[in-house]
Amino acid sequence: MKLLKSLDKGLSRLEEFILSFAILTITVMVAGNAISRNFFSNSWAFAEEISELSLYVATFMGISYVARKGRHITMSALFDNVPFAFRKTLATAIPFITAFILFAMAYFSYEYVQSTSGRVTSALRIPYYWMNIWAPIGFALGGIQFLRNFWVNVRNKDVYLAAERKDYHSEEEVEQQSST
Repeated sequence: MKLLKSLDKGLSRLEEFILSFAILTITVMVAGNAISRNFFSNSWAFAEEISELSLYVATFMGISYVARKGRHITMSALFDNVPFAFRKTLATAIPFITAFILFAMAYFSYEYVQSTSGRVTSALRIPYYWMNIWAPIGFALGGIQFLRNFWVNVRNKDVYLAAERKDYHSEEEVEQQSST
């Protein structure tokens, strides 16, 4: 169990580093290209490809990160207004179904990556699969995080939005609100 926690912590830090690096790269490429184009009348041919790659990385690696932190999109209008037992059922079923969908998307996106072999980008001549490989990686890691969220809700009495984030409505708070 301690090994799994160490691996999870390492993966979390790696995700944070990759996401930070991708966002910084997008910023440098877009701002640098704009400055170069306006002040030197010369556009960077590679800026679009590097920005596109960084955008793919940030988008797909972000799936796992937001699932880990419980910062993903939720149906809070519905979720917050249902009885605790139904909320607990939703908090258990939704991550399981989402994980299944993400694993299916990982499979289909991997198949797509396989179909792009041989293609290269126009400016840097980077193999095109380097652009797309982040989709199956992000979907698979996101699926793992949602399975983790499912398991946390199965094992615990309270409702968790993520393994690291308890829902702000615990069962005791719901009972206190209904008694007043």
